[in-house]
Amino acid sequence: MGFFRKTSASLLALLGLFNVSAAFNNPIRSPGGSDPFVTYSGGYYYIMTTSWSDVEIARSTTVEGLKTATKKVIYSSTESSRSSNVWAPEVHYFDGNWYVYFTAGNNANLDGQRMHALKGGASPWDDFTYAGQMTNEWAIDGSTLRLNTWGNYLLFSCFHEVTYQSLCIQKLGDDYVSLTGDIAVISQPTETWETQSTPVNEGPAALYFGGATYIAYSASYCWSAAYCLGLLTWDGSTDPMQPSAWTKSDGCVFSSANGNYGTGHNSFFQSPDGSQTWNAYHATSNSNGACDNSRYTQIQPVDANSNGTPNFGIPVTSSQTYSEPSS
Repeated sequence: MGFFRKTSASLLALLGLFNVSAAFNNPIRSPGGSDPFVTYSGGYYYIMTTSWSDVEIARSTTVEGLKTATKKVIYSSTESSRSSNVWAPEVHYFDGNWYVYFTAGNNANLDGQRMHALKGGASPWDDFTYAGQMTNEWAIDGSTLRLNTWGNYLLFSCFHEVTYQSLCIQKLGDDYVSLTGDIAVISQPTETWETQSTPVNEGPAALYFGGATYIAYSASYCWSAAYCLGLLTWDGSTDPMQPSAWTKSDGCVFSSANGNYGTGHNSFFQSPDGSQTWNAYHATSNSNGACDNSRYTQIQPVDANSNGTPNFGIPVTSSQTYSEPSS
């Protein structure tokens, strides 16, 4: 036993000397990794993905551990208006509590898709209670936008007074589970790269990077390999509910590569020490793209271009190994 203790101590010292750190490779959730949302809080990474019939959350102290982390159901319902087609849950923190925003509807068709909210406690692992329906018209893929001067908003995909699925924004109420004021459309699928198979803008995700504010979003139809990420850039001063406040990228900023097709519906999270930005997105091995449960979650870092703007790189293969996010 004495030899074992000495050997173990020496090994630990050697590992410390060479600063060996844990690592992970992709995919993270496969299958069942659609519409991933990842965040870090209190020593844990939390992941939520579309599970179709309920809202689930899983956690791990490492990104690698998310692959096998047990899912915990935090919401299910038999209420016909919100019991089916449960999509794209996200968990966000406001003033001491965590809130989940998700899409749900009925099992007859997709016309009943609306945004809903859950209210939780001081940790994403606490219990959640249903807080109410947020939208009265078709809406999916809710996410938050926080701007110090202007306030807090919900971003979502909509058909509000437009022909094609577009990006909408509306002010979050002081209770964080309701919306207030007008709905504004800030982006419509008008460019060629946004109109493949079907014109679509969906899956908005705010990115705060290099002192600027962006919204990444998914463009074109998910049953297409052309499904990709576009990027809106806020001018930093104009009312964010004005379309003119946002400049659209000239094309996809992240698209199919290395056998990963239909790369989209992403989220961003910071490393524990705040020095890194990571992109969690879904893809499929189906070369035609996919909107189903074949989609898997991948995670990789966002780098900076020489001018400070975000560089998403290209979707990586499973042979690419990353060190765990910096702590």
